[in-house]
Amino acid sequence: MFAAASTAEPARPETVVAPRRVLPALVVAQLLGTAPWFAVNAVMPELQRELGWSTAAVGTLTSAYQLGFIVGTLVFALLAVADRHSARRVFLLCSLASAACTVGAWAVVRDFDALLVLRLASGFFLAGIYPVGMKLAAQWFPLGLGNALGLLISALIVGSASAHALRGLGAALPWPSVMLGVAALAATGGVLLWRLLPEPPATHAAPARPAHFDWGALATLWTDRKVRASVFGYFGHMWELYTMWVLLPLVLATRLDGAALSFAAFGVLGVAGALGCVVGGRLARRIGSAPVAAAWLATSGLCCLLTPWLIDAPAALFALWLAVWGFAVTGDSPQFSALTASNAPRHAMGSVLMLTNCIGFAISIVSIELHVRLASHAPLATVLPWLAVGPLVGLWMLRGLRGAGAAAR
Repeated sequence: MFAAASTAEPARPETVVAPRRVLPALVVAQLLGTAPWFAVNAVMPELQRELGWSTAAVGTLTSAYQLGFIVGTLVFALLAVADRHSARRVFLLCSLASAACTVGAWAVVRDFDALLVLRLASGFFLAGIYPVGMKLAAQWFPLGLGNALGLLISALIVGSASAHALRGLGAALPWPSVMLGVAALAATGGVLLWRLLPEPPATHAAPARPAHFDWGALATLWTDRKVRASVFGYFGHMWELYTMWVLLPLVLATRLDGAALSFAAFGVLGVAGALGCVVGGRLARRIGSAPVAAAWLATSGLCCLLTPWLIDAPAALFALWLAVWGFAVTGDSPQFSALTASNAPRHAMGSVLMLTNCIGFAISIVSIELHVRLASHAPLATVLPWLAVGPLVGLWMLRGLRGAGAAAR
């Protein structure tokens, strides 16, 4: 449907081949570093029973984490943190800080207001993990970025869903084991990346580290046709993605409970989502990132629209619907990031990615708050189809990549 989008610069012949350990180190560190993302969500059923919290509490806590990430990406973008300082060091420090915030959340979990603050702080430090990992991938793999980011974000998906897996494995254990476990994973991820990943050589890095904030570079989100198309396609994707993640346990709870629900959530969000990223990355090497992003976005939007017919379908069809939705809803993320990173000004690539994440996560908060509140008053079968608004808008904006030349691959 879409021709692929051009990169900001032609491929540079002096690019050095990355050592074999670079991509595995990035993938494992991203997987571990994002483990605290849904730590509270995974133990929410126990907290609701023990502390009497309402269903809306899960939406509020998730939104606090997203808001922290928004503030973090905005601060990091305005200070050009990822472009002026060692990305490895930023990743390490933010992973350790996120782990500390998760331990703190465990310690104060019965104080809802304190828990909100610590979840917000943990989200703030995610700004030094998720986008910084993407920048490192873009520096090391400029000629295979779609595939590299497919693997990297598949690790992010598995990592952020890992709390559900830990909850399923440790169903008989007290819920604090989940929160402390993901804190340990996050700290380990930061140390592993610091120890195993070398600094990108000069030929991989941006031409120069900026001395100050570059308004013109960030303005390309609107002024550059190719950047605008991929960024606004990503915004449509973000309207759907995290709201689907928050509401999925409620969908599964119509049929499952306990460990079975946790494993099913991990299967849809972690396994199917990671597979969507990996398959999309492989396809992007052959046909480009834009067609893959469009196909995955259209598929997830269709899954939203089919909710009224499939939420009460026979078990096999119900499972297939959620597996396809989990596959598609996250599989376009790395391709949007690859397109944006490839077309953004090289000297401000990290800041452009962070600002894009900042706006995207702001959109996700609006969507989460709106749909969680609707779900408390209306059946899920009538709420979930409204998530398709995002994919439809995203597909419309992606038209800007038509006929733009060679894709990010």
